[in-house]
Amino acid sequence: MGNIMICLGLEGTAEKTGVGIVDSSGEILASVGNSLIPESGGIHPREAAEHHANNIVPLIKEALNKSDLPLSEIGLIAFSRGPGLGPALRTIATTARSLSLSLKVPIIGVNHCIGHVEIGRLTTGAHDPLTLYVSGGNSQIIAFDRGRYRVFGETLDIALGNCLDQFARSVNLGHPGGPRVEELALKSDNYLKLPYTVKGMDLSFSGLLTAAIRRFESGESLEDVCYSLQETAFSMVTEITERALSHSKKQGIMLCGGVAANKRLNEMISIMAQEHYADFYQPPLKYCGDNGAMIAWMGQLMFHYGQVQKVEDTTVIQRYRTDQVDVPWMKTSSKHLKLPSEIMEKGAEANIYQSQWLGHETVIKERITKNYRIKEIDQGLRKKRTRSEAKLLHLAKTCGVATPLIFDIHKKDNSITMEMITGYTVKDILDRSKLLQIKVICEKIGKKIAQLHNCSIIHGDLTSGNLILNDDEVVFIDFGLGKISDLVEDKGTDLLVFKKALNGIHYNIAEECFQSILEGYREADDYQEVLNKIEEIEGRRRYISDQL
Repeated sequence: MGNIMICLGLEGTAEKTGVGIVDSSGEILASVGNSLIPESGGIHPREAAEHHANNIVPLIKEALNKSDLPLSEIGLIAFSRGPGLGPALRTIATTARSLSLSLKVPIIGVNHCIGHVEIGRLTTGAHDPLTLYVSGGNSQIIAFDRGRYRVFGETLDIALGNCLDQFARSVNLGHPGGPRVEELALKSDNYLKLPYTVKGMDLSFSGLLTAAIRRFESGESLEDVCYSLQETAFSMVTEITERALSHSKKQGIMLCGGVAANKRLNEMISIMAQEHYADFYQPPLKYCGDNGAMIAWMGQLMFHYGQVQKVEDTTVIQRYRTDQVDVPWMKTSSKHLKLPSEIMEKGAEANIYQSQWLGHETVIKERITKNYRIKEIDQGLRKKRTRSEAKLLHLAKTCGVATPLIFDIHKKDNSITMEMITGYTVKDILDRSKLLQIKVICEKIGKKIAQLHNCSIIHGDLTSGNLILNDDEVVFIDFGLGKISDLVEDKGTDLLVFKKALNGIHYNIAEECFQSILEGYREADDYQEVLNKIEEIEGRRRYISDQL
């Protein structure tokens, strides 16, 4: 094979056992696998491990046959190190170590989530996309910035695929549930109202799942419930992808993961990308779900950049965070979204146009129709958020927090005419300021957030792009996801939304800025309770990493 390196990749994070062979030029020589189909209930970790143990050797032989290669030609072993089910990960890791030692070749444990992104980039040609990765175990919005893939948004409880599978099991549709829900959803267009939970660029599916099950148990048609569940869940993930796109300004969007096989989700993301003048990418379906080829290709990338591990260092990491991994092979694209000249700004919710009102320079924030959402969801959200934003902009002023002055509200087209705020967004300022100045600005922001929370106002979408520095005053804009709440949980989540947004595009100063925000937040009435709640929320399963 000359100077070509051949990598054998082993995948086994959950129910899928996968083996792939990829050479160092990126040619996929083989990708084979099969999945455990549980008789009842969900995927049991021990059963998944047994499935991998029984299938991994035959699949390795099948992959070698497909690639027409002897085992002796393999020069590198890669395996999925996490995230995933502990027993399943350990079974695959043990196989990988045995192969590495017997063949006397290097071994590399890779991050499963980044594997999805990289096989997507390889097979689509996408250079620096914003990635929506949705599967049974993971739901993340991922984008590259400053040497790593950053998680802009994710599920705070169960993943999208898990939500669909749990619903399917509860109504006796079997496993996997996603395809069955999709099939039944096509037989209905009768929308039943269900909870729609978006928190900045994060979301939650547990309340939606419970409500959908109760709808079915109360006698609603299964087809209607499947249709409503799917439309609601997919609208939520499309919206947070849209928010991340507006924040990151990436020129392309890539959809991957097992749930990417759903045609309706594909349609929604494609429409949203088109409306934002962004390119849309999706890998071939055989590389959307878990597969060995993505692990082998990740192994090649890491090997090329010297990220080889000693066998004793190949312990699995059950909660392996996407943003823990250095990715030296990636470079940020210089290309960004370009908008038509008449649009000042295009956010996830609205278009911003420059205007005038009785001699005043103003902007019109118009919540335009989102064509990816069905009208029953779209009209309700646009109306509710326009009304809520107008109310909260006024209330925030009464609490001493600067917001734009409202001149007019247009209920018919869900738009607000408001004062044009001069100055620079905090997003722009953080990118070009020295650390001492950044700390001063961030502490000032923390004090203002404390004032909002003391008035029971939750902003809901705190990002550096939703704050404008007008001289020395911080002006808060975009209260579309805001609400009135005195719950410590909501206050803690509000701050964590900001922390994640900072980590997304200001990673080099995010920790210092957030600590300064918390310093300013000491003026909050329930500062210590909120601080404890932040630690509690961050300690929940999807926020932490542990090595097994």
